[in-house]
Amino acid sequence: MKRSCCVAFMNQKGGVGKTTTTVNLAAALARRGVRTLLVDLDPQAHATLHLGVEVDESAPTVYDALLEPAVGAEAAVAAREQLWLAPSVVHLAAAELELAEQTDRALRLKRWLEGVAAALGVDVVCVDCPPSLGLLTLNALTAAEATVVPMQAHFLALQGLSKLLETVQLVAARTNPALRTLGVTLCCHEEQTNLAREVVADLEAFFERSRSQPVPWAGARVLRPAVRRNIKLAEAPSFGKTIFEYAPTCAGAVDYHALSATFLEALRRLDEATGGQVEAKAPQVVVPAQTPTRTGEAP
Repeated sequence: MKRSCCVAFMNQKGGVGKTTTTVNLAAALARRGVRTLLVDLDPQAHATLHLGVEVDESAPTVYDALLEPAVGAEAAVAAREQLWLAPSVVHLAAAELELAEQTDRALRLKRWLEGVAAALGVDVVCVDCPPSLGLLTLNALTAAEATVVPMQAHFLALQGLSKLLETVQLVAARTNPALRTLGVTLCCHEEQTNLAREVVADLEAFFERSRSQPVPWAGARVLRPAVRRNIKLAEAPSFGKTIFEYAPTCAGAVDYHALSATFLEALRRLDEATGGQVEAKAPQVVVPAQTPTRTGEAP
């Protein structure tokens, strides 16, 4: 990649593996030598806890980065080798109210990242969005070149994906013409079940139908491998460790390491498609006419 790239990991439903994916994928990138900044934009601060980072009350956090334009790289801490973290705090939830009357409220994260990414020399920024579609998520989508949707292969997840893509479409049309969707990552995956196989088939068919459409997800894919259900992934956060530190040989570590290679390849394709430049023209607004549906069901 020729430039730093910001990717927003988003899903309005909690408990689907979003933070687990953001943290462990960022850690996998850092282990590959990719200088990575993880932005914890969730007031629950789960990514911060997952990395075992204790936030000093006097130290600036992502909350300060959004509210105080003068705050720079001091709001990011070195969490691991090649991995920085912009930590979250619980009062980040108040930022949406505090920014509501600001005319540049959707641009705060973008402006902060422009300076910080250069100061730290990072290659990739991974943003862990809150499980909602409010102003914090809007900031992430306005700052990002790409989105990834971590999800589980369940029927209701297909319905939620349609809503997420509509949101991405609107942001691309209004505030961020360069925004694209790389695809979905499958979490807690049980490939042996009929339901999982059907949902994955429907996702792949949906993305294939979108190839020729003027939509931000025209190049999206199911990013492989799927991350298998693994208890070690659930245990690692309580120790403040990534899966590579907690259980480096488990299925979860193997899957996230392999997924990081797929992720980098997806970023390379995105960079080639855009020529490393932000496109000035917004794509035509085309809300998905069809929601991905389970095999055999009417659209």
